[in-house]
Amino acid sequence: MAVLVIVLAVVAPSLGNFFRGRTLDSEARRFVSLTRYAESRAVSEGIPMLLWIDTQQRTYGLTEEVSYETRDIHAITYDLGRDVLLEVMAPVSVSARREQAQSSLQLGRSATVIRFQPDGFLGEGNPEVIGFRPDPSTGRKVLPTDAVWVALSANRLHYEIPTNQLAYARR
Repeated sequence: MAVLVIVLAVVAPSLGNFFRGRTLDSEARRFVSLTRYAESRAVSEGIPMLLWIDTQQRTYGLTEEVSYETRDIHAITYDLGRDVLLEVMAPVSVSARREQAQSSLQLGRSATVIRFQPDGFLGEGNPEVIGFRPDPSTGRKVLPTDAVWVALSANRLHYEIPTNQLAYARR
């Protein structure tokens, strides 16, 4: 019995880190899945889709562009996990910031917006990188490498979780 207690005492901290990492990974995968759903919905319905990210409210979701319908009955909203922070690296160009402001105004909320066109392409001015980080307010030590990043693909046609996360950890 004493050996079991000693083994559990040694293994418990690393198990906590493992499960925290799984939470970040599953949140990032859910986000990538939502981007794929947004793309397919935009193409199939022929209507631009807006994937919005509200970092203050800790939510993100998907809705039709407001100018087409008064109410999207298929709109989706997700709350972030309680130990997860969302970080958006918005584009820096003036035109991209202007487009973000217009889309945010359409939604009636302060949010970063990713626009999916009916032809299957992404709109202009979308964020380059979205990061899912552990919340440091939980009291656990957070390293720069403790994040999962979702970035535009090299051909800029969709979002993906890059295999080389170190490039984003330095940002």
